[in-house]
Amino acid sequence: MTSAGHDPVMLNEVVDLLQVAPGQTVVDCTLGRGGHASAIASRLGSEGLLIGLDADPRNLEYARGRLEGCACRLRLFHANFAELEEVLEECEVESVDGILADLGLSTNQIMTPEYGLSFATDAPLDMRIDPRSTVTAADIVNRWQESAIANLLYHMADERGSRRIARRIVERRKVAPIRTTGELAQLVYEAIGKPSPKDKIDPATRTFMALRMAVNAETENLECLLEVAPKHLKVGGRLAVISFHSGEDRIVKMAFRAAEKVNFGRVITRKPLVPGDDELRDNPRSRSSKLRVLERI
Repeated sequence: MTSAGHDPVMLNEVVDLLQVAPGQTVVDCTLGRGGHASAIASRLGSEGLLIGLDADPRNLEYARGRLEGCACRLRLFHANFAELEEVLEECEVESVDGILADLGLSTNQIMTPEYGLSFATDAPLDMRIDPRSTVTAADIVNRWQESAIANLLYHMADERGSRRIARRIVERRKVAPIRTTGELAQLVYEAIGKPSPKDKIDPATRTFMALRMAVNAETENLECLLEVAPKHLKVGGRLAVISFHSGEDRIVKMAFRAAEKVNFGRVITRKPLVPGDDELRDNPRSRSSKLRVLERI
């Protein structure tokens, strides 16, 4: 792992496929710890402009420090990528040469208890990436109807035990509110079984993923980005999206195909790119990532 506490996924592939060159304007919609942005900035030169967005103010400030002194011009914003249009308007930029969206979490977000994203340590059941958000995971598990929780787990995470988990959550909250990640993970185990050596992923993983996606409106924000971003590419400009689960990848694939069908874009990646063996060895967290690229025509 890099000193930034996070390894950017498919770094060389992203920079190459975006065709980053001196003097361009490129948007990194998910600045994170600044890994992709640093590599992009190094290619833009003094006449280039890097616009960076991140919904997480802590990562934004880290990236700001990491990018300090880069050769290109820099504009950074605390914003979700669904706010791309407003950010570009603020920058007085109509169209850009490249846009990147990495939909994954930073390792530091997963490992920092305050986010409440992991059940590796017991932490408040929060899951908000953007503190401007008003709904937490605790709100969902303690207030939503049983059927709504079950539907969320099934549709967002393909959780086959969704009804059993939702039933157990509702039973438990009648006794006392569910407040921590450890409490929620234990309820999942009680509903569908504890982890075993045969499990490829922990039984609680899907529940936590579905809740995180709901809290941060990830599907809605992605659909908004995919509608807006291509319109702000110059002809020949490219949009690169890195997804981390099949639902996200499906949304990206269908949006890119729709753009191609109306002769608005050309899909560069007929099949999504995935990490090579060396990257998988050095960064196992990259194993589920897929990179797709669309070019404006």
